[in-house]
Formats: sequence, C-alpha cells, structure tokens
Amino acid sequence: MVASGGKHCWCRAVKQITKSNFSAALQQIKAHIKDADFIAVSSQKTGDLSASSSHRYPWRRVLPIDVPETAYLKAKLAAETFELLQFAVCPFRFQGSKLVAFPYNFHLFPRDELNLGMPSYSFSCQSSFLTSMAREGFDFNVSIYDGISYLSRAQESIAKERTPTPLVYSSSSSPTPSVADSIFIGRIKSRVEHWRNACKDSRNMTDGSLAKSLRKLILGGEVYGSRPSLSIDVCSDRQVQLTLETVTHISDDLVPLVVLDKSVGPKSVRVVLTSSEEDKHLLMSEIQNLEEEQNLKVRGFREVIDLISSSHKPIIAYNCLHDFTFIHSKFISPLPPSLNEFMCSLRLVFSNIVDVNHLLKEIGPLRKAKNLPAALSYLKRQFFVPIDMEIPQPADGNSNKNHGHNVLRITRVFAKLSILLKIVPDCQTSLGRHTMAIEEYANIFYPTSNSVQETEADDVDFHMDNVRKISTDELIFMWGFRGGTSAAELKSHLRQTHFVFTEDFELRLVDNTCAVVVFQKSGSAEALLKEIGSGKTNSTAPSKMLSEGLKAAGYETYKKVCRLGLWEAELADSLESVTSDSSGDVVISSGEDASDIYWSSESMIDLNDL
Repeated sequence: MVASGGKHCWCRAVKQITKSNFSAALQQIKAHIKDADFIAVSSQKTGDLSASSSHRYPWRRVLPIDVPETAYLKAKLAAETFELLQFAVCPFRFQGSKLVAFPYNFHLFPRDELNLGMPSYSFSCQSSFLTSMAREGFDFNVSIYDGISYLSRAQESIAKERTPTPLVYSSSSSPTPSVADSIFIGRIKSRVEHWRNACKDSRNMTDGSLAKSLRKLILGGEVYGSRPSLSIDVCSDRQVQLTLETVTHISDDLVPLVVLDKSVGPKSVRVVLTSSEEDKHLLMSEIQNLEEEQNLKVRGFREVIDLISSSHKPIIAYNCLHDFTFIHSKFISPLPPSLNEFMCSLRLVFSNIVDVNHLLKEIGPLRKAKNLPAALSYLKRQFFVPIDMEIPQPADGNSNKNHGHNVLRITRVFAKLSILLKIVPDCQTSLGRHTMAIEEYANIFYPTSNSVQETEADDVDFHMDNVRKISTDELIFMWGFRGGTSAAELKSHLRQTHFVFTEDFELRLVDNTCAVVVFQKSGSAEALLKEIGSGKTNSTAPSKMLSEGLKAAGYETYKKVCRLGLWEAELADSLESVTSDSSGDVVISSGEDASDIYWSSESMIDLNDL
C-alpha cells in the first residue's frame, strides 16, 4: 500500500502496463473501474501544437483569440498529426476524507498486429517531445516492441471483415429443399456418417500409422485441436444452411463450425466430433475463448476505453478539448468537421466528462493558474483541504521513472476542488456537506493552449491579471507589413494611416507575417473593414494602407482559414488565399455571428521566444 507523501512515491505507485502484462491488468482495472466514483485520464503524445517553439507555424496552436470552433479545428489537426505513446487511467473513490486511487499507465504503439495497415501507417513526432521523454527515462524500445496496439471502433468493423474466425452457427428452418438441394443433402449426409462411423470404430484404434494416414487421406479427415474434424467445402450461404441442418440431425456429438473467407464469405463448414457431452461443452468454451482472444487482439488497448465508456462513470481530465480529440480520433472514429458534431459523437460514448480546467475557473484566483503544479501549490497554501491519497496496489518495481503520474496530479486537484465546490458524490455523507451534481460541471470544454507537462517543477505559474472579455467583432487581422517589423513599430506606423488607429487599441504579432489588432472602441473594426471593402479614398484612409501593401480581414476570414484547413502556410498567406478566392470581398461578421473571447496580450505569442 502506498500513501501520498512525495512525487517519487507517486511515480512508483503508477502501475506500468505493456503488451506482456496487459491481459492480467485488464481484469484488475475492470474491477477497479466498477468500484470507482470517478476515472481520471491523461496521456503522453509524440507532439503538441500548443508548443509554439516546436513548429514553424506558431499560429496553429490554440491562441487566446480562438473561439471554441477554431480551437476544436486546431485540436483536430493535432490529433490527426501526432500519436499517443502513453495513456494513464486512474479509477478512484472517496472514503470519508480519504481518496483511494488505482493508477495505471499503459504504454501504447500503433503496431499493425493483423497486417491490415491499421491503426496507422505513419505519424509525426516533435523532437522537443521525444527529447523530454528520453530525459525522463522513457524506453522507446519498450514502446515499439512491447507497446499495446489498438484499433478504433470504426477500424475494428473493417478488421473483422478481413480477419474471420471459425463461428458456431445455429441452424434454423429453411424452405422446402429443391431437387438440387436434396442431392447435396444426401451427399453430405453420406460423407459425414461414413466419416463419423470410421472415427467411432474401435478396431481402427489399433491400426498402424500408415493405415491411419491412408484412411485420413481417403476420408478427408483432419484434426481440430485434439478432436477429429472434417471440412466440407461450400459455395453459397444456402449450402451452409443445408450443411448445418444436416449435421445437427445426424448426431448430437457433432459440432459444425463455419469457416469464413476474408473476401467471399463462407468458405467451408468444419465438422468436429466430440467424445461426450462434457467434451462438447468444453469445445464450445474453447471457441468462445478463441473469439474473445481474437477480439482482444483486434481492440487492444481500446478494450480499456470501452470499459470506461460502459461504466458511465464521470471522467476527469485536464484540457479536455485537446485530450478527447485524440481519444475520439484514435479509439472511436475519424473526427467530424465541426465542434457540435464532435460533442454529439463524444456524448454517445462518454456521458460525463469533467474538465479540471473548468473547475479551476470556478475559484477566483485559480482562474489564472497555467498548469496543475501551480494549482496544487496554490491550493496547498491557501486552503485547508483535509484529504489524503491512498494507493492500495503494491508499488511497481519497474516504475522508477516518472511515467504517467500526471493522472495522479489530476486526481488530487479534482479531489480538492470537488470538496471546495461541494461536488463530492452524494454517498459520502461523512463529509457533512450538501453536494452538487457532477453533471453541473460536465461536458464544458474551455479552449486553452496550456498543456499538462511531465515536469518535476512545482513552481507557481499564473496568467497575467489583465484578462478581459472582448467580442470578435472588435478584432481584425493585418498583414503585408515588412518582415522583421516589431509590434511596437507596426502599432506606431498604423496610427498614421487611418483615424480608427488614433483611438486606443492593442496589437500583437500572431506570427512573423500577421498581427491581430483589438480595438477598445466599439465599431472601429467594422468601420475600417467597410472602408476597405468599399474602396473609398481620402488622405488618411485605406488608400494609404493599400498602397503600402497592408491588408486587413475580420474574424470570419480567420474562421474560414481554419475550416478549410489551410494550415501549411504562414497565416498571412492563408488569409490572402481566402480573400483572393472571395474576389476581394471583405467579410464582415454580423452581431449574431460574433463570439466572446478572453483577451490577454501577455498570453499571445512572443516571437522572441520562437
């Protein structure tokens, strides 16, 4: 048993699961999920677009200017680009003021176990992520050679069509046989009875090996395991049905199995001879186990995802929009094109998902916490939350590296927040507090560029204070300025080009080619875009901007760039492509299309860090 006492204790407490011990762990986690109140999850990926320094197009990360729809499209891009190498699952429950947790860390690799080209032909890696994982002692050989593979639900349907296994078909009544059917039935009945009688004849037991081989050659007999069997070729589903009916009427000790071809359906019917009723039950059990083994081989780690889904327990995660686009893409089906479709599809699989990032925003000062260590540190200093974590399963001797312990951080933060917000399960009456339904906080995903990092640092890291809510109607994108221009230089220059820039406004560079401008005065962005679209000219208006090559577009143009997936370019080039296709029309969003974002200039990209 392990009690919480330090981060090294946490590391050893996380049970490491690979292909070699997956089957045994599956039975354990199944029981723990059944007894749990909640299930925390986290993952380790081969890359992440939220790391601005790790990609040549930093605007593709989720930015403070992103609304939920554009944030989803960026998360979708990341999920379709990178791969999961670790997935941590921690079923936990409350016992009074104690938290009982069972953390597991599954090592994954998208290996083509069935030679079907699935789950993945290729995926991308970011060197910074691989370097960080190697520094933490991650064994890439274990991942590649002993990592657990998986197929999504959509891929499983394809795989089952391509990898058939022997199936036990129950016979049912069929139409009156035709003349051709009668001839076929007579031939099958004669052959099966002759073969069965030969197998049952005790005198054949004393024959030598040569005689047995000749008899096997003449009768066409085979062996299924240790039992005699006979294969009957069939050409149609009708012949399959007739063969099943005929065999079941001959004797109760015969078990017919339909052998499927990978492409053309039923290939043959294999008739297995059992020695007794007990032996027949044993055979049926063996076939069922074979099917289960095949299903496990096909599903792989997705078996764990299905256990979580079928449990209907609330799932706790951090930065859910990011994590669950990966989960949907890898384990369910390809991601849909819009956020609404994604949320609907996700709800069909996971009924209640709670984002710790959303809970943090329910407590004033924690709204500014940028990561889990910061939140834990603040909670420890500012709130007295009497809760201890207990991990009953023995420490894993192979867990001397810090793999997967972020799931325990998520668990601890959620436990403390649930007590502060009074959302501990109703069954925990010993806490003596009125609780709120977990559904009140479920399925609310905040777009965020913050990611959970496997770090030893516990330093507090908070956002700046000057976060304010603005409408996307008051925001424009500008490009066409000279390369190397700083934000301060561009802002100073714009004040001389148009009267709207004489009012107070903020400007930050999104990348080296494009800037975002946020106006303080309502209507300024719309006025500028209308003048650009109308082509009006005066001494200080758009003519001067256009002559200098400066261009501007509203937020709807940016959303269209994201919808079209124009990711492989600088933002200015993508915006230019969209505006050119629109025949120069400037798209101005109506008030109904506008969305609110939480703007902080300090949280935008600092190009000096790139």
